[in-house]
Amino acid sequence: MPSIIKQGQIVEDNWQVWRDSDSLPDSAHVIVPLALWQAQRDALLAKGPVALFLASDESPKALSDDDLEKAAFIAVDFPKFMDGRGFSYARELREQRHYQGEIRAIGDFMRDQLFYMQRCGFSSYALPSEELEAALASFNDFTESYQPSIDQPRPLFRRRA
Repeated sequence: MPSIIKQGQIVEDNWQVWRDSDSLPDSAHVIVPLALWQAQRDALLAKGPVALFLASDESPKALSDDDLEKAAFIAVDFPKFMDGRGFSYARELREQRHYQGEIRAIGDFMRDQLFYMQRCGFSSYALPSEELEAALASFNDFTESYQPSIDQPRPLFRRRA
């Protein structure tokens, strides 16, 4: 069974990414594209727990409050590590939509980005299994952050005052 980083620990993961937006998966524990979720939500949920993923060109604004409540979690797909829209999507889910559930990073991202992803609101990370142990150290790359974010809403100059 593959593993991921979740809440700062390496854990086993039985979720699979289903990238086909035209057909239904055979089982539960799949992360489906937003288009499939919106077209077949009830049929998907009848199979068991299902999560959905946002592609880099799909804003969280497309999600209803009911979607946020019924999905097991929300994943954000990074098509390439240089695409930073997913960082904004995680912040939008946390700050504007007040989403408290798991936000998972999937796709093409690097362990060097984990510290910043956590600051934006991500809580789990699907990296290749051979990188997980080394990737845990990335969360401690910096001891202090200047800017406000999800994990520290007050900027450094306010904390020092």
